[in-house]
Amino acid sequence: MSIFKKINKDTSKTEPVDSTVKTVETEAVIQENIEVTEAVVDAPVADISGNEVTETTDNKDITVISAIEDGDHIPPAQPPLTLGGFGSDDDGETTKIAAYAESAYLSYAMSMVKGRALPYCQDGQKPVQRRILFSMHQLGLTHTSKPVKSARVVGDVLGKFHPHGDSSAYEAAVRLSQGFKMRYPMIDGQGNFGSRDGDSAAAMRYTEMRLTKYSELLMSEINLGTVDFVANYDGAFTEPSLLPSRLPIMLMNGAEGIAVGMAAKIPPHHLNEVAEAAILAIKHKANFDSVMECIQGPDFPEGGHIISSRQEILEAYRKGSGSVRIRCRWEIEHLARGQYRIVVTELPYDVSPKAILSEIDAISSPAIKAKKKTLDPEQIAMKQTLLSLLDFVRDESDKNIRIVIEPKTSKVDANDLMNFLLANTSLEANFSFNLTMVGLDGKPARKDIVSIVQEWADFRVMTVTRRTVFQLNKCLARTHILEGRMIAFIHIDEVIRVIKESDEPKPDLIAAFKLSEIQAEDILEIKLRQLARLEGIKIENEIKSLKEEAEKLQNLLNNDHEMRSVIVKEIRDDVKKFGDERRTLVEPVERAKKSSVSNLIPDEPVTVLVSKQGWARSRQGHGLDLSTINYKPGDSAWLSIETNSTHPVVFIDNAGRSYSVLAHQLPGGKGEGVPLSTLIDLQKDAQGKATKVIHMISGELEHDYLFTSSDGYGFTAKLSGLIARNKAGKAFIDTEGEVKILQPIPVVDFDTLIAVSSEDKMLAFPLSELKARPNGGKGVMVMDVGDSSTVTQVVLGKLGEDMVVSKKGKAVTLNPDALNKYLGKRARKGFFLP
Repeated sequence: MSIFKKINKDTSKTEPVDSTVKTVETEAVIQENIEVTEAVVDAPVADISGNEVTETTDNKDITVISAIEDGDHIPPAQPPLTLGGFGSDDDGETTKIAAYAESAYLSYAMSMVKGRALPYCQDGQKPVQRRILFSMHQLGLTHTSKPVKSARVVGDVLGKFHPHGDSSAYEAAVRLSQGFKMRYPMIDGQGNFGSRDGDSAAAMRYTEMRLTKYSELLMSEINLGTVDFVANYDGAFTEPSLLPSRLPIMLMNGAEGIAVGMAAKIPPHHLNEVAEAAILAIKHKANFDSVMECIQGPDFPEGGHIISSRQEILEAYRKGSGSVRIRCRWEIEHLARGQYRIVVTELPYDVSPKAILSEIDAISSPAIKAKKKTLDPEQIAMKQTLLSLLDFVRDESDKNIRIVIEPKTSKVDANDLMNFLLANTSLEANFSFNLTMVGLDGKPARKDIVSIVQEWADFRVMTVTRRTVFQLNKCLARTHILEGRMIAFIHIDEVIRVIKESDEPKPDLIAAFKLSEIQAEDILEIKLRQLARLEGIKIENEIKSLKEEAEKLQNLLNNDHEMRSVIVKEIRDDVKKFGDERRTLVEPVERAKKSSVSNLIPDEPVTVLVSKQGWARSRQGHGLDLSTINYKPGDSAWLSIETNSTHPVVFIDNAGRSYSVLAHQLPGGKGEGVPLSTLIDLQKDAQGKATKVIHMISGELEHDYLFTSSDGYGFTAKLSGLIARNKAGKAFIDTEGEVKILQPIPVVDFDTLIAVSSEDKMLAFPLSELKARPNGGKGVMVMDVGDSSTVTQVVLGKLGEDMVVSKKGKAVTLNPDALNKYLGKRARKGFFLP
């Protein structure tokens, strides 16, 4: 039995306790970012009561639970420990663990979101990227300087600003240098900085780096008072909270990040287009339509072709999330003797040549799926289709993408080959984006394109305003210094006398010439030659120039329209300096569909053969002499049908189940074929008995067929209704007992159905009386044969023409007049044949 002790602050309320209590041991489990503190309170008195132990301190309870077993010794009451930092407020009030955990986790999540994972709308950088660029700027690694070892940069970043793993900082720097990831790389990497095929960069001790010219867009105004500087992690240095971006880097380079509960995937865009949209926002003219007139869509580093419709693109930018369909760009190189080859020069974003070759190899050499013994029909069809179109493919890429695709023959249409590859590989792929970022208000959120552009524009106006104030203050400070020098220049003799005769010249100069402390200090520090006559003229001219500049800056601060005009001019100047041509083509076209694969199969006549032992194969052409076909020893001909290579072949078993394969999936040539069991999985009937294939049909999917059974029932259905999605087929014709399924008959231009029974009765009626069953079933009664007879033959014909039926194995020809006496209604017993 367990008991608990109750601890009260008031020692006068001591209650008797059991003489045996187990010593209470307090264990504090310290997790990452959670600190457990202990505070000693006045000594309480132990009391056994209830299921909780409550400490009372200033009328505030703190719950502490301790299990005590019978027979344990109770030690003298000791001062308990309160959890001052875990599970309680600062003043000692009780806090539920769930509430505390929720609060702590939310704090951690927000720290992850804002401190690591998501970029900021203002400068488009994550904190680690911002620290890397600022550290390189401090080291003087401009695009014109000599690069230094990457390890030196990473060490500087870790030591001053980013106390995390060196691999995280180095990987962030590597991404900033990868031209196939960043539309406008900020770092110029020397050495192996990874490849588009997924190869990682060399170790940082081998590579070197420096900033690119594009980094000027972020760093050129860093020392002009444009942004706030905050203390680093240990307070030894300061770092910028943001970088003064001169263009919307957030949209120009895009970003990717996964945080707690949210993620960002922002595509890169064209500098010129984004700048034009920003100009609209700065001029107070930004709205969705005007912004999207400037921005065509994403502009990926390695080009590609966006084939999504304009409406799809607009909807994605309006919601802040969506996707665009990207296709590779390719060209045809004509060779000698009418040959050609296809060269892919641009790929969808984040798709590598290595991945394309792997996908093509997976189609040409498919692996058997899990829990399967053989390849499924779809895999076989894909393989045969690809091998009929493609000879080989190779990667000749270096700095530029070049994937060479050789067709099987020059007769293969290039568009057909590319449509197949586009539909089945990443040569055409989706790029899903999510415009989530930390906004101007410091809160992470998904934003539409107008909000992003407008927030950057507001940030830029604020940045330029701060820059102008900084420059104005600098002008005024310099003017103030020069005015003091001018006073000293005019009264040089008196200044020298005061300095010479004074023990404390600074206050004496201030008193004698009404100078400020700054002016007096400057006069005492300057060299005498700076007060020569020519220097006096320079000082006067400089004061005049500074006052004019200060007046312009002040007018700029007082005139918002003029301020925005200056910002627009600076943006246009940056566009001229850094702008380039768009790389990604935006032109809507119909996306490649996998359903079009069947259209790529050569449409040629074939004859499908199935032997008695169940071996299936095909031969090219119609009208073959089947007597020349060779079979395995002990095997012989059984089923055959003439069809086309693009048509499906349907097998029907004696239980009424249908199975389908494509004609081109059957092996051709002079071989003996493959077992039918490798193409279809025959299922057992309702009694659990094995079934066997009894009929084979093939043709266009929209062709109608007549299905009848020996019990006198039947229906019509299109061939498409028999197509099964898997090898196990589908139940199609309902049968019971020993009922036999008769040979299906294609319905062409027939209008009359003739049924013959085992009693030699015949019934003819209009085919229109028979109902269609698209998905199969039992059908309706064709002829009433009762329990003692069966339908043995069904014939289709045209009224007014001769028809041939069989009676005891002999053909009987019925002319139109002779047929008339057998005409009747469906489901009748019919009349005896002559």
